[in-house]
Amino acid sequence: MMSAPAERKPMLSVAEALAFMLDAVRPLTAVESVDTLQANGRVLATGQTSTLNVPERDNTQMDGYAVRASDCASGAASLPVSQRIAAGHVGQPLLPGTAARIFTGALIPDGADAVVMQEQCTLSDNVVTVNHVPVAGEWIRRQGEDIRAGGAILAPGTRLRSQEMGLAASVGLAQLPVLRKLRVAVFFTGDELAMPGQPLAPGAVYNSNRFTLRGLLENLGCEITDLGIVPDSLEATRAVLRQAAQGNDLIITSGGVSVGEEDHIKPAVEAEGRLNMWQIAVKPGKPLAFGEVGDAFFVGLPGNPVSSFVTFLLFVRPFILRLQGVAGSVVPRSYRLAANFERLKADRRNEFLRARVNDDGELELFGNQSSGVLTSTVWGDGLIDCPPGLSIARGDMLRFIPFNELLY
Repeated sequence: MMSAPAERKPMLSVAEALAFMLDAVRPLTAVESVDTLQANGRVLATGQTSTLNVPERDNTQMDGYAVRASDCASGAASLPVSQRIAAGHVGQPLLPGTAARIFTGALIPDGADAVVMQEQCTLSDNVVTVNHVPVAGEWIRRQGEDIRAGGAILAPGTRLRSQEMGLAASVGLAQLPVLRKLRVAVFFTGDELAMPGQPLAPGAVYNSNRFTLRGLLENLGCEITDLGIVPDSLEATRAVLRQAAQGNDLIITSGGVSVGEEDHIKPAVEAEGRLNMWQIAVKPGKPLAFGEVGDAFFVGLPGNPVSSFVTFLLFVRPFILRLQGVAGSVVPRSYRLAANFERLKADRRNEFLRARVNDDGELELFGNQSSGVLTSTVWGDGLIDCPPGLSIARGDMLRFIPFNELLY
């Protein structure tokens, strides 16, 4: 009598799988100092404070005339111009009953308490007529109104962008302490894979995943070791896994994670390390693997190009950000938008559909959602998060994740 087959465990949901991966993270700790000009995309290791006020002193927001507001109460005051103050120069104290010609960014002279923009003034023979009644403080940037000396400006775990670099520079920070770059090894399995520039043999395909994944890793500021294409054999896969684990924090593979006779990633990882998670209730991208080989984490992505792309965005990107030491949420922001299509057939898995936003702010769906149709990722603006069992009618409000929330 045959025994009953073992009951298969239910696949993890997208949220469960991501939480499992993020819980396993061991963030980088090694710190290095880089020039602020070279800090784009790096993760700040320690918080930064300012040693100065920004602005350093009161200065003008406008080209015009620095005055005492009390001297201009008539609305047509005529005042001799006593001095000219350009940005980067310090004027003399303003004498009562006079005005100072002043240019944007210049320091407000002592005694002045307002700036009248030049469009509200008439100049003749070095006498300015102020055709306006200013109030004290008008068009003046106050000392420290942006940043106070001793105040915190950047928190640890901040992923530095152009605006954070500019903020650091604005308080004179020429260098910043950042966590070292994440070291990622990649390789691609499949006897059918060829590189662009090579002739295609019968049954061969060009290795698009190599270009897609390397671009995604470069967007995230990783240090990449590319081990190329690995033949479809268990021995070769085990050997390159051992090589990839040396000196790297993360190993990413593409292909070979399914259950076919030529899919060797799963047994190779189990032989060289351990597999902690395999298969997720997601479409595209069900055969996603996660584990460890030596001291390196391992993520095995599906071989189909859209599956590889989508699972990287959903799982690998937030995992990498956490490894890099990014604080705060690593989950991309999403927006609720109306469907300009219908899709009545529901799937039992959590689908991520390639779509774009039309001129009316509604979502259009790419016609072919196959996991091999890479053109959908170029045509689209992002992904629709379609929960299991959901059919879509025109006008339904859907969760849309733009690619600009996922690629960097």
